[in-house]
Amino acid sequence: MADVNVNQTISELNATLNETSQNATEKWKATPEGMAFAYTSLILMAILPIFFGSFRSVKHHKEQKESGEKPDTMSHRDAAMFPLIASGALLGIYIFFKIFSKEYINLLLTGYFFFLGVLALAHILSPVVNKMIPESFPNEFYHLIFSKGQGEQKEEVINYEFDHKDLVCLFICTIMGVWYLWKKHWVANNLFGLAFAINGVELLHLNSVITGCILLGGLFIYDVFWVFGTDVMVTVAKSFEAPIKLVFPQDFLERGVYGTNFAMLGLGDIVIPGIFIALLLRFDHSLKRERNVYFYSSFLAYFVGLVTTVLVMTYFKHAQPALLYLVPACIGVPFFVALLRGDIKTMFQYEDHPEESKTDAVNDESKDEVKKEK
Repeated sequence: MADVNVNQTISELNATLNETSQNATEKWKATPEGMAFAYTSLILMAILPIFFGSFRSVKHHKEQKESGEKPDTMSHRDAAMFPLIASGALLGIYIFFKIFSKEYINLLLTGYFFFLGVLALAHILSPVVNKMIPESFPNEFYHLIFSKGQGEQKEEVINYEFDHKDLVCLFICTIMGVWYLWKKHWVANNLFGLAFAINGVELLHLNSVITGCILLGGLFIYDVFWVFGTDVMVTVAKSFEAPIKLVFPQDFLERGVYGTNFAMLGLGDIVIPGIFIALLLRFDHSLKRERNVYFYSSFLAYFVGLVTTVLVMTYFKHAQPALLYLVPACIGVPFFVALLRGDIKTMFQYEDHPEESKTDAVNDESKDEVKKEK
């Protein structure tokens, strides 16, 4: 009788352990409150890089003009070709994931984005770290120049100035990068993702509103096709282990920073509308008015479009192409405001770098003439 009781107790214990192990490996189901908290956090993380990156782009644009630096501007043709190039890259990554083991691909991408992420984060944190370091800190300045060619054909490839404070900032960002490599924690992922987003909005300049409309219109079709027409976009987004998306656990309220059921938002849905919104802020500054009407109208439109995306996705329980809602909002609202204020012609004529734009137009015409002659 005792043996039977012992065997029964052991069986019950094993069953309990198996059930506990199974529950531990299962993904925690999201509650309505958890989903609301996660998507609210994602929306906040999306609008902050656009806001700060836009104002940083104004400063960067001013510095370019004062230094005489030749900016890399996007022509109409480049904007039209970009969705096709992005489609080819997306399909290529999808095929790679289908053929090869995603562990090896993600290992390669992790190393690549580690270096990019450390540099991007250092660019953002450098002013903050410099202010925190005391004046008594032993500082030395360095100037790194790397060039190619000789004599008159000599061309500078790298011209970078830095000091000991910048090296301290780089060391701190490297530690964060090592944390990301070691743990792949979602907080580390988001730190790199936010840094990429702010740098993208700051440094990627659209030269004119027309170029922006061509780019956003093409990516509107791109996003809708690859999300609704195929499983390519969703598969790549879920398989791609790199800080090219912002994530937040929907089970954060239950499990805190150890949550595993993530909601996500791609950086493209932040940076692409963000560079257009930043362009409108520079347009506002060119008008020299007291209020940045077009920036704030497009910024508010982006926020409403992102909220709409989340609500539709939650209602239909299916991934949504965010640009389906963001592009009409970010283009339509400021254009409507411009019509009301009589600025529509001025808006379409505005260019960040008029001389560069004319040069691009001449180059495009010359290329067409050469093709016709051939």
